[in-house]
Amino acid sequence: MNILRVDETSDLLGDYRDLTDVALRRRLEPENGLYMAESSKVLSRALAAGHAPRSVMTAEKWLGDVERILGESARQDTPVYVVPDEVAEQVTGYTVHRGMLAAMNRPAYRPVADVLAELAAHGRTRIAVLENLVDHTNVGACFRSAAAMGVDAVLVTPRCADPLYRRSVRVSMGTVFQVPWTRIESWPAGMSELQEAGYVVAGLTLGEGAIELDDLVAEQHGRLALVLGTEGHGITAHTDRRLDRRVTIPMAGGVDSLNVAAASAVAFYATR
Repeated sequence: MNILRVDETSDLLGDYRDLTDVALRRRLEPENGLYMAESSKVLSRALAAGHAPRSVMTAEKWLGDVERILGESARQDTPVYVVPDEVAEQVTGYTVHRGMLAAMNRPAYRPVADVLAELAAHGRTRIAVLENLVDHTNVGACFRSAAAMGVDAVLVTPRCADPLYRRSVRVSMGTVFQVPWTRIESWPAGMSELQEAGYVVAGLTLGEGAIELDDLVAEQHGRLALVLGTEGHGITAHTDRRLDRRVTIPMAGGVDSLNVAAASAVAFYATR
């Protein structure tokens, strides 16, 4: 194993610097072609998905776990920086308590057409579109629900928060590596690509003309794309005009709507 013990802050740990500065990391990670994987479970799932680590930072007590995980993936040559807890906190800006952090090479986005073609080849018929979600926790939770409920792929719009941001990955429990996903470059214009591929595009909304979720299920569409809009305002007006179906989840108890992550779980379960 390529183990390097680092007892003070060093340029070797540059990828891990200032992880609590969200605005900085949102800019630097995509620009530098990396993302962070935190915890043994997340790192294992990233490696299982074929993602390549640049390095791993860990404490001495977790070194055995890191060696096992990297060994199982034939990544023994990956630099492993073993640091004291206080050095990890100085570099990252928080107390690292999940065993390990890995700086991973960010994979290139796949064209939407390639994702749709792969789904068609395997007879998979259900996708989710996350439109302009800004909260990384919600993005991660939607991915976890998608994985749990068997959604075949997720598309994220250009203004949607990064599914590979550390908090998204952590909240998803690493399922962002299990569910095929990519960014749809033009939205809502790109909706036509889904429709031409045979998908009925249904947006979850409180707007007029919405049918109930059970009614959508009863229609038994062969290919279905579920659009979930941003926190607060929901689906944009431009998107709403292009939808094939407007769908609502019936509410009781004086509640008008659910958080987008909760709504995703309900919709994914109902349409499974």
